[in-house]
Amino acid sequence: MSEAPPVRIMPRVETEDLPAARLEAAVALADPPPTRRWGMPALVLCGASVLLLGFSGLGTVNFVEAEYLESPVLGGLAGAVAVSGFTLIGAGIWRELSALMALRGVDRLRAALSGTDAVARARAARAWLTHLPEGPALLPAIDAINDPDAILALLRSGPVAALRLRADALGRAAAYQSVAGIAAMPSSGLAALFVAWRGLRLVRQVAALHGLRPGLMATLGLVRRTMLAAGAVAGVEVAANTAAHALLSNPLMQHVAGDMAGGAVAARRMMVLARAASVACSPVPPE
Repeated sequence: MSEAPPVRIMPRVETEDLPAARLEAAVALADPPPTRRWGMPALVLCGASVLLLGFSGLGTVNFVEAEYLESPVLGGLAGAVAVSGFTLIGAGIWRELSALMALRGVDRLRAALSGTDAVARARAARAWLTHLPEGPALLPAIDAINDPDAILALLRSGPVAALRLRADALGRAAAYQSVAGIAAMPSSGLAALFVAWRGLRLVRQVAALHGLRPGLMATLGLVRRTMLAAGAVAGVEVAANTAAHALLSNPLMQHVAGDMAGGAVAARRMMVLARAASVACSPVPPE
């Protein structure tokens, strides 16, 4: 019979005996890949837009040139129509880009107001107040304050509180209209479309209160921010419940909403949406 090979017992190595550098190398994880700001849908949309506008422009130039060969008058008319149309398209694109840049500006102001630098916080407060109707009256008070926390307290007790009251008023109006619209709609599908349209209009109205003029893409981005703000602000639910209860305490609204399962829910959602949109549009961080 052949002898079994000897078994070698490896000595136990304690982690304390290993150098710190080897331990760090053992537990170090690879850095996550950097996220790309342009995803596949954005690239496809931009490419399709470039192709559409590029080929449309080339086709328009060829058409205008052909009209000039036929008659200078027809060529001039075709050129005027082409210039007018592309000017309107460019104006719409520029307005959309301006609205998107304004939303990015809200993020920059919020980052500055959330920081500890007193100079940067005062500069951001002055930049935001210039876009509000009552803002210029507070600029001397901002210039006289040296405490960063006092600047935030002044903004929260002044412009933020006033904008919140106006947003709540818009939310109550939207809630009334939602309840009445649901009662007048012949089907639940049309009622859902009406509530969705009224919610988008409410978001745009609250954004206009804060000096923003969102277009289509900016409105979609603002709706996303509003949903995140509704989940982050704890006081939204309490305020919405209180406002919806006060709204539905009206005898007429109790009668109308009592006959519909979604009337009270729609009213409450409009109040939530108005308060959350106000938080999303304001660069002042919530308390």
